[in-house]
Amino acid sequence: MIDKRLLRESRRVSGFLIITIVLGIGVAGLAIAQSRVFSHVVAEVFLEGATLSSVWVPLLWILGILLLRGGVQWLSEMAAHEAAIRVKENLRGQFLRTLIQLGPLHARGERAGELVNTAIEGIESLEDYFARYLPQLALAGLIPLFMLLYIFPRDLQTGIIMLLTGPLIPVFMMLIGKLAEKKSLQQWRALSWMSAHFLDMLQGLTTLKVFGRSKDQARVIGRVSDSFRETTLSVLRIAFLSALVLEFMATISTALVAVALGLRLVYGQILFEEALFLLVIAPEFYQPLRNLGLQFHASMSGINAANRIFEVLDEVKNLTENDENLKNKELQAKIPINFDLAFRNISLVYERDGAAALNGVDFEVQPGERIALVGPSGAGKSSLFSLIMCFIKPTKGEILISGTPLNQFTLIQWRSQITYLSQQPYLFSGTIEENIRLARPEALDFEVREAAQKAAAHDFIVSLPQGYQTLVGEGGARLSGGQAQRIAIARAFLKDASLLLLDEATEGLDAESEHVIQDSLSELMEGRTVLMIAHRLNTVCQADRILVLDQGQIVETGSHQELLQQQGLYARFVREYRGETA
Repeated sequence: MIDKRLLRESRRVSGFLIITIVLGIGVAGLAIAQSRVFSHVVAEVFLEGATLSSVWVPLLWILGILLLRGGVQWLSEMAAHEAAIRVKENLRGQFLRTLIQLGPLHARGERAGELVNTAIEGIESLEDYFARYLPQLALAGLIPLFMLLYIFPRDLQTGIIMLLTGPLIPVFMMLIGKLAEKKSLQQWRALSWMSAHFLDMLQGLTTLKVFGRSKDQARVIGRVSDSFRETTLSVLRIAFLSALVLEFMATISTALVAVALGLRLVYGQILFEEALFLLVIAPEFYQPLRNLGLQFHASMSGINAANRIFEVLDEVKNLTENDENLKNKELQAKIPINFDLAFRNISLVYERDGAAALNGVDFEVQPGERIALVGPSGAGKSSLFSLIMCFIKPTKGEILISGTPLNQFTLIQWRSQITYLSQQPYLFSGTIEENIRLARPEALDFEVREAAQKAAAHDFIVSLPQGYQTLVGEGGARLSGGQAQRIAIARAFLKDASLLLLDEATEGLDAESEHVIQDSLSELMEGRTVLMIAHRLNTVCQADRILVLDQGQIVETGSHQELLQQQGLYARFVREYRGETA
């Protein structure tokens, strides 16, 4: 089986694959030489009565050929593995870059465990395809042809037997392979499902424990694991059956050659040395075909994984990152120092479910202005943030930066101007300093500490045993919510971007932490353009202007007092927040 997309990837390492194939043919040539010398020595000893002293030179030749054959075989395998390593490295890089380009919105719609399994196990399973199957596919055709070219001039009958029996092995391989392909696909899907479900269970372990459902999920994992075990065993059964059939066919074919040679030897139609040479070389003729059958099954899981890998890679075609304007340096504009932001008739429909998130949104943000986005859940507030951060592009309309369309800037240019603070900041597994430096890796030590001080994080950091070198778990597992948020704010101070996006950064914090963080945020907002998703009245009141969204449209706009006087949706929100009745 040849996958065209994987074959296209193999062109990147065609040099290593050619070396592998050439060395493989070299091994076949050495096998012919070894068989020729061996048959000569045996004929000399048994027919001519030669002594050890008279054949020690040919025996040394056999030893030398064996050593050389082993060395060439090793070099061939090393070249094949180097080719596989480079292809895997390239594909893994493409896969991870694509996931980054697809952004968080895409990742939320996928099962993280399945993606992790594809990125690690899936790509790793391509090793057999590139290191063994592809080279063996070429060698299975070239080595028998090479040997037939050598055998036909010396013995036509044996050459004809080999020519007729040789193709039987790949024919049986293809027949069994059809069944193996289906079972292998089931095995890969079962592995992906098991990986995804296991990670889901780990991430939700607290919830499962609280609701007393952990044992139920353990039983589900058991059923999924059992399904994977059954599919794996079915694949192995087919592989063993295939190996048995291939060995049987190779043995029968070799036996036909042996019987034909034996009969001709009895009737004096062929010399003993020539018959012995042909008998010894016969297994070498069928060996590449047998190896192809064995590698066929080994490569199956890689081919099934490749389908999922390329499915993800193909999704990048519709992304903002793939916009040609962003790749054409001649079209790249420079972002002004004090830029304004304008949304012109923006509409957004999500392709996955066809839901309309925004409809005809039109507003402007002046440099240094603070805008609060208010509205019920699903009104389109987060979708606006996703558009600004270029995780998605609008279905209709455009975003202008000081009058220049956003797609005239590179993503690196534009995102360097943005800082985003969410309700639940994400901290990576590593030191506190590394997490702060994420905003600006080249920052000096004093700049990191200065940012932490502005974020009111320095004091609690230095109180830790290792200070800034303290390791935090994935997602900030060893820190409280307030501490994690302060590190995220320190990151924002260090980046020092012009546009600040806030998604209710004080949500879920205790009163003391909220007060400290609110002071830090007030300092962070100074001199910056700010858009904030607001659910709390004290946050909304900090805004110069409030945009009220409902069902993807801006239904009200104005200051806090102006909107209260309108007695519309915003006024109702305020009354509900204060616990007042209409």
